Amino acid sequence: MSPTTELLRADHLARHFKIGGVTSRRTLHAVDDVSLAIGEREIVALVGESGSGKSTVARLLARVYEPTAGTITFGGKPVAAIRSRRDKLRYSGQVPMVFQDPFASINPVYRVQHGMLRCLKLHRRELSGKQRLDEAARVFTVVGLGADMLQRFPHELSGGQRQRVGFAMALAMRPKLILADEPVSMLDVSIRIGLLNLMAKLRDEEGVSILYITHDIASARYVADRLIVMYAGQIAESGPIEDVLASPKHPYTQLLLSAVPDPKAPLSQVTDRGEPPKVVNPAPGCRFRSRCPLAIDTCAQVTPVLAELAPGHEAACHVAQAGADVKAFAS
Repeated sequence: MSPTTELLRADHLARHFKIGGVTSRRTLHAVDDVSLAIGEREIVALVGESGSGKSTVARLLARVYEPTAGTITFGGKPVAAIRSRRDKLRYSGQVPMVFQDPFASINPVYRVQHGMLRCLKLHRRELSGKQRLDEAARVFTVVGLGADMLQRFPHELSGGQRQRVGFAMALAMRPKLILADEPVSMLDVSIRIGLLNLMAKLRDEEGVSILYITHDIASARYVADRLIVMYAGQIAESGPIEDVLASPKHPYTQLLLSAVPDPKAPLSQVTDRGEPPKVVNPAPGCRFRSRCPLAIDTCAQVTPVLAELAPGHEAACHVAQAGADVKAFAS
């Protein structure tokens, strides 16, 4: 993919949560030192297992959470400077979220049209009542739903249709970036491909960028331009998706690839060696070291940072940065 104009950037983003009682000194490091960028008309896949911090990153970008540290810029302007209600509404309209559970994001008491029109009334006040109805019909058509679906109740729609309603509501706000948090994980495999094609259509035809959050590296391969791999609150590897999948630099990426049922995928012989850490008051060192067959002494002492190992391809791994081939090990 050719370079794109940068739309959103996060630098050294962190989010920590106090856990335990009032006097507790235990802190959960949900996100630590995460830096990423998303360009215009680009789909970036954020991949990792449950508990890796993917959804927390999305909520930080959406301003559901305020960061413990770090900065976010959107369109070259700092997001932290957004203070007024009007500006916050404008930002949330430009960077909406599509959630994992489509049924939970739609009010089951009302027809689908009710939520859509309320969304338009809140975020696009310049539209008249008729214009809102016309826009609702337009975005429903764009996402592959007929305008007649506006008159249905959520329980009358399939899971895939409800998820398309979520994308339609996001699209109605005229977004620049959609944060899609596991949008296909609750859907049947047979209809996931339709939602992935919809995301590609929104990028190509509507000019919308998408941060696609998923634990499924195979679906990321199908739709994304770039891949970011997260582990235990930190970025392990990032780069153009075909480069990362063809030549992974981090053992954790190898672990994810080993679960992909694709005979063409570059599988390794790495095996899962336990669960990810809880990341409570973490000590220095690589957080993957207890599961990594390549771990060396440095891994237990120094926290690795992202380093470019190929053009646009970064990894936070002491072994890879020393020049070793992470595909050349056995379990």
